[in-house]
Amino acid sequence: MAFRAHDLMMLSCILVLVSSASHCKADCGAFKPGDYDTASLNRSSFPAGFLFGTASSAYQCEGAANEDGRGPSIWDHFTHKYPEGKVKGGINKEGVQYYNNLINELLAHGLGFLLILIYLCVYIDDFRDYAEVCFKEFGDRVKHWITLNEPWTYSVGGYANGQLAPGRCSDWQMLNCTSGDSGTEPYIVGHNQLLAHANVSKLYKDKYQASQKGVIGITLVSHWMVPYSDEKHNQNARRRALDWMLGWFLDPITYGNYPHSMRLLVGKRLPKFTKEQSLLVKGSFDFLGLNYYTSNYAKYMPYSNALNSSYLTDARTNLSTERNGIPIGPRAASRWLFVYPSGLHSLLMYVKTKYQNPLIYITENGIDEFNNSTLPLEHQLADCMRINYYYRHLLYLYKAIKDGVNVRGYFAWSLLDNFEWSWGYTVRFGINYVDYKNGLKRYPKQSAIWFKSFLNEDGVNMEGYFAWSFLDNFEWEDGYTVHFGINYMDCDNRLKRYPKHSSI
Repeated sequence: MAFRAHDLMMLSCILVLVSSASHCKADCGAFKPGDYDTASLNRSSFPAGFLFGTASSAYQCEGAANEDGRGPSIWDHFTHKYPEGKVKGGINKEGVQYYNNLINELLAHGLGFLLILIYLCVYIDDFRDYAEVCFKEFGDRVKHWITLNEPWTYSVGGYANGQLAPGRCSDWQMLNCTSGDSGTEPYIVGHNQLLAHANVSKLYKDKYQASQKGVIGITLVSHWMVPYSDEKHNQNARRRALDWMLGWFLDPITYGNYPHSMRLLVGKRLPKFTKEQSLLVKGSFDFLGLNYYTSNYAKYMPYSNALNSSYLTDARTNLSTERNGIPIGPRAASRWLFVYPSGLHSLLMYVKTKYQNPLIYITENGIDEFNNSTLPLEHQLADCMRINYYYRHLLYLYKAIKDGVNVRGYFAWSLLDNFEWSWGYTVRFGINYVDYKNGLKRYPKQSAIWFKSFLNEDGVNMEGYFAWSFLDNFEWEDGYTVHFGINYMDCDNRLKRYPKHSSI
């Protein structure tokens, strides 16, 4: 999952659009790019002009924490108690040049990009000043701006459960926070992020959009919520869970106010928009970035007067990843990530129906494995579960587009293995392996090679029926004990393949 910050300023994330995959070269033994049937699902299956790429993050992969005038980010403050900086303290010219060089290099290689300004926003005026520097310095080449990435994650992780910077929450929750108020601070922080986004969006639209001819949006994250049962109170709990994660931010920028359920249940603890603020926030995006990783079951939680106020209980909903002891899907390395590809389709259809079918980019979608450096490198590069994850999610994305959802691009998380915030380097999300013990040398995983094949435009349009699966492969909790493939894979002999009778 992606959080970002770089103090160029804190230019956070560049999402690289892969217009050509010819730079990906690797010898991965018997693995062939055609696995997972890119002949029937590939770039040409999607509408003309559809963008494909990978997501990356400055703070998570750049390093150079004390070089070329780089100042500390809020995560440096969180881990090392550094002070924060402001634009009025001066612009880091080395930082500006760094990103100029990066942007120019991408363009020189035929790569486009979406650029996220910042993840962790605290002060509205400071963010506006910072954004204006970026518009002035880079706006002649950057045509897709994203103001904030996952304001929900920052608000909840930073101020409701304290798992992320700056680590605040109510002490009665016993979540190892030193200070905070989980019943008020998440909502205040979320409110200020919405106003910060809207102010920056207005600045761009009023002052730069006409001349620079770009667009500006915001990226939100949401799980899909599956009702624990068909009972009405669980159906209602599902709707509230979506309001608390997605509607909290998407309702205001679409309709100018918070969801009715939040206004009703949070009451006076939920900040109110003035009439002017409501008009400012409403419609403050040209496109919506949407991050999807997983889904949860939502179950009604009875209200109790004994409960203290907290964002974590305000929705009166229990979220879980299993029902009757059965997981909602196979678990990845991260304890929160269970694979549920159809949730992407359901989420997109929900946004289409409830939020006026906005223009959408899937700005993050991915899965991680544990970092186990004791394994031979060739085993660490064999990430069939990641190919499976992407293939199945892309199938449901294709279906959503066929069903009328206005999706224009898809970005896999992530380009590289990197620092995954509170999880550090214990998990790997990248399609490219980073050897942390050997000069950060990079190696393409099999998923990177598969994407190269997927991006080959010589395929055919996808119609009709798809058999599972093209090859015998890793079947999640069943491992290699079962074979689904129409082609046999000899795992003991360099993955040699033989067609079964069903393939013939």
